[in-house]
Amino acid sequence: MWFFMLFISSFYIWTCDGLTVKAVVPRYKVRGETAVLRCDFELEGAPLYAVKWYRENEEFYRFVPKSEPQKTSYAVDGIKVDHMQSNSRQLTLRDITLKTTANYRCEVSAEAPSFASAQDGGRMEVIYLPKDGPYITGDKSIYQFGNTINLNCSSAKSYPASNLHWYINNISAREEYLKRFPAQKHPRGLVTTTLGLHLPLDAETVLNGAVRVRCVAVLSPVLWISDNEKVLPRQDKREALLLVTGSSSECNSSRVIMFLFLLIIHVFF
Repeated sequence: MWFFMLFISSFYIWTCDGLTVKAVVPRYKVRGETAVLRCDFELEGAPLYAVKWYRENEEFYRFVPKSEPQKTSYAVDGIKVDHMQSNSRQLTLRDITLKTTANYRCEVSAEAPSFASAQDGGRMEVIYLPKDGPYITGDKSIYQFGNTINLNCSSAKSYPASNLHWYINNISAREEYLKRFPAQKHPRGLVTTTLGLHLPLDAETVLNGAVRVRCVAVLSPVLWISDNEKVLPRQDKREALLLVTGSSSECNSSRVIMFLFLLIIHVFF
């Protein structure tokens, strides 16, 4: 299994009366991780009055250099500010949850004589990676040539929902072989998806003495890929034994793969 990583953050630049503000907000983070948001600014010589952070329109952190204490945070569901790792330019959030998903913005204001104020922000999505790869279930352990394979592939719980793909002999399964089921919703917004495969065992699908079917789970736009496959070796044209070989590859803390639009899915085969 190949993995690629592309780190993506959203950032913008906003200028107002000589005050320049640029917010850097991680585009995607994994539940339980620490998120670091930045608010870079230039005051053009004016003294700093305050830096404030908002989730949507609710203030939850401020830094006022002339106040005591300088750092103040307010209780907001899904937000845990790490004061030791936060300051006027950096905001650190610990143990983020799915509730941490939101639009964030920082507001910077200067003291006299300019009293200038500017703000900027971005959106952060928190995802829940599957703890396991997809699993395949079937109604038989022995198949004969001419039978139809009836298999289901189900993803582990995730957020957002995993997209499932069936491959037959490393070729994407035709739509006519697929059966789509409604997604199953779980507490905390987690989702399980299932995709069925109804494949006839015939001369078209049995190649070089075997049929190889693979189910691949993809979590998008953060790309997490895991697969499971079944190999059906053919003894003759009347009978095929089912040999199950699991090749699930699951990610650990480094399995977050920032990737947009799934442009290189074909590389994995």
